[in-house]
Amino acid sequence: MQYPPSELVLNQKEQVYHLGIHPEQIASKIILVGDQDRVAMVSAFFDSIEHQSRHREFVCHTGTYRGQRISVLSTGIGTDNIDIVINELDALVNIDLQTRTDKAELTSLEIVRIGTCGILQPEIPVHAYLLSTHALGLDNVAHFYKIFRTAEELVLEKSIVAHLQLPSAIQPYLAEAGKALVHKLSSELTFPGITVTSSGFYAPQGRSLRLELATTDLNERLQSYHTASGLRIQNFEMESSALFALGRALGHQCATICLGVANRPNQEFSTGYEPEMKGLIQYVLDKI
Repeated sequence: MQYPPSELVLNQKEQVYHLGIHPEQIASKIILVGDQDRVAMVSAFFDSIEHQSRHREFVCHTGTYRGQRISVLSTGIGTDNIDIVINELDALVNIDLQTRTDKAELTSLEIVRIGTCGILQPEIPVHAYLLSTHALGLDNVAHFYKIFRTAEELVLEKSIVAHLQLPSAIQPYLAEAGKALVHKLSSELTFPGITVTSSGFYAPQGRSLRLELATTDLNERLQSYHTASGLRIQNFEMESSALFALGRALGHQCATICLGVANRPNQEFSTGYEPEMKGLIQYVLDKI
């Protein structure tokens, strides 16, 4: 199949349209961050930097860390941007941009999102490392794709949805992180559990300022959920559901590890977390 210009969109430099990079400028190990300024925070740990680019909110640095070639890329906020990032990263490695056809040999990327999150369990301290085993998507991105769902995902999704009793207009989906990559990132420093990916920062995460919530007690219901094996819903963020669902469907290993900057039940927020974020970045670089 040859992808027409309206579907595989390239700019005048023959780069993927939104990211603004060529295939040779991206590594097979990729760190995603939401904040543009965090790209330089990550690449400051690199031994050398071979590529730097900026297009819209997508900042990319590629270099080496202890002999490993790594790219770090900013995504901005939300699963809508993740839809762009994952599709264009996959196109860079698995589509020949000259012929606009799939490559005969496909590449599997290793993608780790480093972010910040709100903690839902009162005993997890601010600045903890929260490692997502699954993401419950309260967004709609994955619903637009024909994606294979495992029996485990479907059973866990059904259990959570029954517990939450959300308005019928909200149709969650559950996606599992890449098991091998989660195992690689795991240690006694991490708190593994289910992450809720929200489509917004305020009402979708149970915050109410001047508008009344349609989902009362959402955070309390999320906090009280647990499986028979003890797996709990432990944090809110805004990207992982699409990352896991689309990434796996395209053949990539994807994971998320977040620094907890707010404990919602305890109404705590970090007064400054840059040193802790640098510690998390160092941790991830050493693990991958």
